[in-house]
Formats: sequence, structure tokens, C-alpha cells
Amino acid sequence: MTTDFTHVYEPGTTDWTVVLLHGTGGDEHDLVPLGRQLAPGAALLSPRGQVLEGSMPRFFRRLAVGQLDIPDLIERTDELAAWMRARTAEHGRDPERVVAAGLSNGANIAVSVLFRHPDLLRGAALLRPMLPYEPDAQPDLSGTDVLIASGTQDPFAPLDQVRRLAQILDDGGATVTAHVQEAGHGLTQQDLVDTATWFAALLA
Repeated sequence: MTTDFTHVYEPGTTDWTVVLLHGTGGDEHDLVPLGRQLAPGAALLSPRGQVLEGSMPRFFRRLAVGQLDIPDLIERTDELAAWMRARTAEHGRDPERVVAAGLSNGANIAVSVLFRHPDLLRGAALLRPMLPYEPDAQPDLSGTDVLIASGTQDPFAPLDQVRRLAQILDDGGATVTAHVQEAGHGLTQQDLVDTATWFAALLA
């Protein structure tokens, strides 16, 4: 039986579906306005992470800041992937046109989905991701578009990690677009412009 997530679903006017994955402390409503702005015609599917860190929802546990609970991440990645397949099928969405947009913690589980379920996503916008782990095997990401938006002063995602992530995705055949802002972990207006431009090209 598929694990269920508290979530928001908004129908779209095109065949595209954007799965919105919030950051630590967010919920299923957080990224919906951004998703509608980035992909006006897409259906939106926005789950709430099932782990609580204090009172803050997350998609998987961490042992400390920057120290992830990898077995938990892997288990919850597989649960999320199964849920995404089930919900998109339930709503009659095109499985070849599913794109993730993840912020911070949400971006990290999106990376793990790309590593473990490379056939699930047509694209992924990774906003302030880190490299959660090195995949056991090189994922086949041919035909997948990935945006990585990072910050030079981000204390949670050092640029050498982000470059390694980009290399793994590129080696797997993904088309990787990387933008680096003079910024920390928070998004800038330029991040939003770059992400909107990327979405417009992908969903055209």
C-alpha cells in the first residue's frame, strides 16, 4: 500500500504536472503560489513532508545540520516516488511530463528521486540543493532536464558539493543548467527569474 501524504492538488490546463517539495518548516501550501507563477498551465501536486524536526515538517530526518540520516532518506525517497506515481495516475496525468521543484530539504529529496527513480521525472528544479549522498550506481538520466540554483555563501550547500552533484547528473546524461548567485541559502529575485525562464523553455 502506498504511503499517503497530506497534500494539495490543483488541476492544470496542460499535460504537465509540477510536484512541489517544500523546505524545512514548510508545508503543502508553501510553494503553490510559486508553482503557479513558474508553470501557469501545469497541474500542481504539493505534498507535506512526514518528518517533524521539532514542529517543522521535513521530507526526511537529519542527525544534525548538514548531517543527513541516509537510510531514512532512502526509505522516504522510495515512499515519495511511489506516492507520486500513484497520485499522478489517479489524476490522469501524463507520466512523461512530471517535473519536480524542490527547495532546500525538498530539493535534496528530489535529488534522491533522480538517483533512485531516474525514469520518474522529466525534469527537476533544484533550489539550494546539496549532494545528499553518492549514488551506488550511475543513474540513467538521458532526456531529463535539471536546473541547479545555488548560492556562493550558502552555509548548508558548499559549492564543491553542488559541482559534484552537477557532475553526477551530467554524467548520467541529464541536461544540467546551473546558476550561482552571490547569495546565501535564501532565494533571490534573480533565482526566481532564472527558474521561470528554465520552466518556460521546458514546458513550451
